[in-house]
Amino acid sequence: MLDNGIELTWLGHSAFRIRTPKGREILIDPFLSGNPSCPKAWHRPKQVDLILVTHAHGDHLGDTVTLAKAHPKATVVGIYDLTSRLESDGVKNCVGMNKGGSVTLDDVRITMVHALHSSSLPDGGYGGEPAGYVIRFDNDYRIYHAGDTAVFGDLRLIGELYRPDLALLPIGDHFTMGPEEAAKACELLGCRRVLGMHYGTFPVLTGTPAKLRELTKHLPDLRVIELRPGETLT
Repeated sequence: MLDNGIELTWLGHSAFRIRTPKGREILIDPFLSGNPSCPKAWHRPKQVDLILVTHAHGDHLGDTVTLAKAHPKATVVGIYDLTSRLESDGVKNCVGMNKGGSVTLDDVRITMVHALHSSSLPDGGYGGEPAGYVIRFDNDYRIYHAGDTAVFGDLRLIGELYRPDLALLPIGDHFTMGPEEAAKACELLGCRRVLGMHYGTFPVLTGTPAKLRELTKHLPDLRVIELRPGETLT
């Protein structure tokens, strides 16, 4: 359990489950059933209240449509172009937004921020631009999910504006930042707790938390957190 009653479970790759202090269940980038590192117990979550999608690639969009139809009261948040497509695929409760905007949904406030990557649907269609999210809870705890991204200078602005308590950063290399770039991202964000993601799922994703920890020794206040898929941050 994180500070102030928040639970965060890594489901492998960039997929996370967050339980809010009020008991609402959030999924981010729910690449579950096709994810070789996601424990089978999480392939079909029993409760889903909110789904955040950073971009349209299949390893992030994942099971969004299936889960939204299985949990019709769940809300799906994404960039406007992507949610428009999801609505045409039968997803009922979509909130389309864009970078720099914020929405409040019950006990969380969600801000969409920039990510530097590509984004296309599995069928090759346009999925809008990639994004990240800053999630602020009622108790003012803040989690930043960077989505898939390269390092970019305005990460400093994200740190200054939103002051995340925990950053979820891709470290796998090849398709996103590797540990070297993620170490620079840690400097720019000024965040004290970082959890690596988007590594180890496939052989090409070679970055590791150990390498990130080695490259951030000059940041004495930084804690690099390492979880196994299915583990909850305690």
